[in-house]
This record gives sequence, structure tokens and C-alpha cells, in this order.
Amino acid sequence: MSLWNRTHNLDRMTLPELVRAFFTYPPVLTYIALSVVSIALVLRWMGSPLPLIPAVAASILVYPLVWYLLHRFVLHGRYLYKNRLTAAGWKRIHFDHHQDPHNLRVLFGALYTTLPTIAAITLPVGYLIAGPAGAAAAFATGLVTTIFYEFCHCVQHLNFAPKSKFLQRIKRLHLQHHFYNEQGNYGITNYAWDKLLGTYYGAPRERQKSATVFNLGYTEEEALRYPWVAALSHGTRGDGNPRRFRVASSEN
Repeated sequence: MSLWNRTHNLDRMTLPELVRAFFTYPPVLTYIALSVVSIALVLRWMGSPLPLIPAVAASILVYPLVWYLLHRFVLHGRYLYKNRLTAAGWKRIHFDHHQDPHNLRVLFGALYTTLPTIAAITLPVGYLIAGPAGAAAAFATGLVTTIFYEFCHCVQHLNFAPKSKFLQRIKRLHLQHHFYNEQGNYGITNYAWDKLLGTYYGAPRERQKSATVFNLGYTEEEALRYPWVAALSHGTRGDGNPRRFRVASSEN
């Protein structure tokens, strides 16, 4: 736990340092522990393992679509920062990550958002296919997939040139999302839905550079109208721009 009492900057970390930090991070340990419990329940409840195969497959297939939809329409939507009740959550789960993409502390999803989402996606699908054992198998699959996604996401921001063609490709596409145009390349390891729904771009020349790539549309003008994220950020923007938000007065 003491390892996480300091800031972790991925642009200054090595791969071994990342691996150590990753597998000592409390949410990752939570995913691993819940995966073990879920697998134990599968072994206890299952009859034949055959019905579990489609439950696991369905969980794997639905995950990229759900991530795409959440990433595009919720995390990059602008309605969460416009509400006092949801502004802090949006700041924590995505705004801070785009403000400082190399900060490992805000790269991971928050458990209070990830676990309910994983459960809501996988448990009903697994149960409909193979009953309680199928639900547990699908949930375990969702947790393991999340660990894989999160680790790949870390590598995408790590100061490290992967040898794997797969990692090279997803790293390039994801960094374009962060540093060139955030309105595309919403996938993490799978960009099939970006291609199907018209948000994929393979190179910067295919898109115009976005003026909101770091602030996700939460500009100075928006901060005046919806001051909660700016107040929580102490009026500053951490995207390398020295300008400060003009935090709205109490009369607003």
C-alpha cells in the first residue's frame, strides 16, 4: 500500500516499475480477488462446462461495445460537468485523466463506477445463457478483461516502446485520442466499433487538430457557467496551459 502514497508518472516509469505498481494497486487487487471468488463459484455451481463457453464468449464480445458507448457518450459527454451532483465524479473518472494523461493515479477507473458497470453488463448475460454458474463465469470474464484493458491502457501512456505490433498500434491510436483529437479512437484495445461507427482515424492527417483535446470541452467559458469542476481543480488546468480558469463568483 505504501507504494501508492506517492505520485506515479508514467512518462518517468520503466515497465518493471509499472508492473509492480499495477499489481499493488488496490482496485486491481480487488478485481483479482473478485475474479478468484467468481471462479470458485463457477466450480461450485456448474454442471457441464459446455454452457459456460457461450457465456464467456458473450461477455468478451459485449465488452468493447459497452466501453465504446460509455467512453464516447458518457465520459466525453458534457452533461456530467453541468450538474453539481455528477461534476466531481466526471472530474475523477475522466477529466483528470485527459488533463494529465501520464498520471497513473487517475488513469484507472474508480471502483464505484467500474464494478457496478461490469456487473450490470455481465451478470444478466451470463445468467440468461447458463444460470448462476454462467453469471459467475461472465462476471469473472469481465473482471479479467478489465485488468487486461487497464494494463494495456497503462502501457499506452508509459514511456516505453513496445515490441509487439498489437501494442504499438493501440498505443499510437490511443495517444492520438489524447494529444491530437479526442473525438475519435474511443477504443482501448479494440477499435472495431470506432470503424463501424465512423470515429476511427488511423493518422492525425485524417482529422483536424482539436482545441479541446485536453479539457474535453470544459473551457473557461463553461467553467464560468458550471464552476464545480474548476473549483475542485483549484481553478487551474493541468494540460500544460498556464492560463487559469476564471472561477465564477458566488453570485453565479
